[in-house]
Amino acid sequence: AVPLDDPAAVRAAVAGRDAVLSGLGSRSRKADGVAERLTGRIVDAMEAEGVRRLVVVSAAPVGPIPAGEPLVDRLARKAIGAVLADLYADLARMEAALERSATDWTSVRPPKLTDGPCTGVYRTVVGGAPVSSRSISRADVAHAMLGLIDDPAAVRQGVGIAY
Repeated sequence: AVPLDDPAAVRAAVAGRDAVLSGLGSRSRKADGVAERLTGRIVDAMEAEGVRRLVVVSAAPVGPIPAGEPLVDRLARKAIGAVLADLYADLARMEAALERSATDWTSVRPPKLTDGPCTGVYRTVVGGAPVSSRSISRADVAHAMLGLIDDPAAVRQGVGIAY
């Protein structure tokens, strides 16, 4: 693990890489700006080292609401959004900082994360979200992130992902 509080260590970790994948996030419901702050350090290091490709994990509620989403899903999104408002605000600020950066970023936006296996079978929507997005395993999010590295359609885009 790279000590993210040490800019020199972060820069050394990204030097010479083709891409950087980040799963940074808060360990509690109180975000304390961790995603925005630490992703900013990664972006600074990438820009200093000339590394362009970045794929990060965000969250489905940060992206747009899918057209035709059923009422029950909209109500659930609203309730969860109220409980996790601080986390989602941090992720939204992280995504805004990515938009201002020179990186070729992609923000993967999963709904509820589970500890299930990697199936390789899930739905993705570049620039949107799958309808009735309820869950996906962390392993499948990682699988999707790897696949998105070389996808030009996903550059500087949010990508909704779910089963």
